[in-house]
Amino acid sequence: MTDLRWEDVAHYFEDDGSLLDAYVFDVSMTDWQLVLDAVRSVGWPHDYSSGGTLKPLPDRIEDIFERRRDCSPTLHIRPAVDIVVATHFFSPEEIEFDFDPDDVHGQEALNVLCSFLRTVGQKLNKQVVLTPESTPNVPLIA
Repeated sequence: MTDLRWEDVAHYFEDDGSLLDAYVFDVSMTDWQLVLDAVRSVGWPHDYSSGGTLKPLPDRIEDIFERRRDCSPTLHIRPAVDIVVATHFFSPEEIEFDFDPDDVHGQEALNVLCSFLRTVGQKLNKQVVLTPESTPNVPLIA
């Protein structure tokens, strides 16, 4: 996700009421842990909730997935003031982020989003794929 021009991809971010998703496939708990560690080390503002209650982000990814049996954990990451990327820890084998395409409204916001996704991909040494909501097999940008 380098050197994307807003003019070339703006149509992907037209607000039609659905979210956009970013996926990293074939991951392990180690990869998930690297994402948590990156959130902290990069310093992205974030909020973690479990069962609808704000809580400190656990140190260990295993703690989040253990709680998943009883509640719905969510991590909101803010790579920029106007961009909120969420993950709901749906699967230990796949990382899925979702965000409102209306948050990305020009080149500067696109650069921030790409920087976030690129950082995740580099930390994991894996490809990150942007797709329409709930359609991991329809890549828009990789």
